[in-house]
Amino acid sequence: MQYMALIYSAEGASDVDEQTLMAQYGTFTQDAVAAGVFKAGDALQPIATASAVRVKAGKPVVTDGPFAETKEVLGGYYLLDCANLDEALAWAAKIPTARYGTIEVRPIIVWDN
Repeated sequence: MQYMALIYSAEGASDVDEQTLMAQYGTFTQDAVAAGVFKAGDALQPIATASAVRVKAGKPVVTDGPFAETKEVLGGYYLLDCANLDEALAWAAKIPTARYGTIEVRPIIVWDN
């Protein structure tokens, strides 16, 4: 089953310098690939580059970021193919940002056609 691991933290809240953090993410990604659970993963640009789209009276309304009211923002994701939720949670705990942020793990719905 596939699980989405959504990576949240306050911007600039890392507990190590950026070069060390990127090396840690590289190691995590290589470990996930070697274990056969990695499907996809990417970092997101800072929240200031975000846009929100809502439809009001049938017309799209676009709001530029930042618009988050919370300190933690979505910074990236991993799509993991794991045997069960316990395995997905174990992998999520290895994501470097889990030390100072939050990793939200959600199963992916597979739609039957």
